Amino acid sequence: MNSSLHTNTKVRMIIVYSLTLAVLTGGCRTEDKPQQKNPETEQPADIQTTEIFALQKGRLTSSLQIPGELMAFQQVDLYAKENSFVKKLYADVGSEVKEGQLLVTMEAPELGSQLAGASSNIQSREAIYTASKASYDRLLATSQTPGTVSPIDLEQAAARKSSDFSQLQAARDAYQQIAEMQKYLQIKAPFSGVITARNVNPGAYVGPSGKGSELPLFTLKEQKKLRLVISVPEAYTSYLHTNNEVSFTVKALPDQQFTARVKRLAGAIDNRLHAQRIEMDVVNNDKKLLPGMVAEVSLPLPAADSTFIVPKSAVVNTAENIFVIRVADHKAEWVTVKPGREEHGNIEIYGRLNQGDLLLKTATEEIRNGSELKNVGKIAE
Repeated sequence: MNSSLHTNTKVRMIIVYSLTLAVLTGGCRTEDKPQQKNPETEQPADIQTTEIFALQKGRLTSSLQIPGELMAFQQVDLYAKENSFVKKLYADVGSEVKEGQLLVTMEAPELGSQLAGASSNIQSREAIYTASKASYDRLLATSQTPGTVSPIDLEQAAARKSSDFSQLQAARDAYQQIAEMQKYLQIKAPFSGVITARNVNPGAYVGPSGKGSELPLFTLKEQKKLRLVISVPEAYTSYLHTNNEVSFTVKALPDQQFTARVKRLAGAIDNRLHAQRIEMDVVNNDKKLLPGMVAEVSLPLPAADSTFIVPKSAVVNTAENIFVIRVADHKAEWVTVKPGREEHGNIEIYGRLNQGDLLLKTATEEIRNGSELKNVGKIAE
């Protein structure tokens, strides 16, 4: 019985060993088989092509966003011409006034005394002149009889009359001057506008700037017509001309767009800003815009002449040079250019180029000058 069990165990071990050897042998044969290539899954290497385009001229119309300031078309600080006291005010901050409207009256007792003295002086000079004229007239009538009046006496009487008349005229002029000074005790609006500042009250002592008043009595600004003032950088001054229309917005009314026309150009570049001052007139009858507002101005910059226009990707900008790559006999040629304005992915260029030259649409510094271009694609439209 034990002998039989031992025999069966040996048989089972031989069978297991045989099966294991067969599996291992089959696995090794499978690994030894060469792998077959599938032509359908094999992909060819990528071949990059260089896209080119023919250089053409065109007109690039762009715009420039620049801040501006709205100012009153007319504005003035009103001071008292004579030292005086404020008697009555007829306007206040925010008052809309018309041209010639009375704003303030003042009083100066010294002027009243001076005017009364000048009037008395006129009366005195008139009496003196009347007497000297009467004396001369009598001598002249008497001189008609020969030998009655000396010619020298007649000449002296005539000279006295002329002198007295001159002094009478001087007295009248002095009186008129004081009377004119009294008119300055009433200040009227020089133009229609709005009072934006008031710095005095009734009874205040006022006078010319620095001699009685450090601040003006009133500040008057025109509101129905404004100036839009901007400083245009030197590079863009050639694009703007008189009567060009511009558009602008203000922060207080972001959903509204306003227009204005260029009216005045400074004609010179500011040394500090390197920009030209340009003014535009803005009609403001509805008074929506206020003097002092900051505006965001959009300036149209139409090209006066056609220039070479290329995609921005065609221009290489390095620290040493700015260039495009021209294709000449399948070789790369660096051509130095000067860039101009940019708009919608295009840029103006200036350089030694000719219309119809073939340029790389996407240029890089890695394409060296003089290198051969093997994979040149079709000309881009």
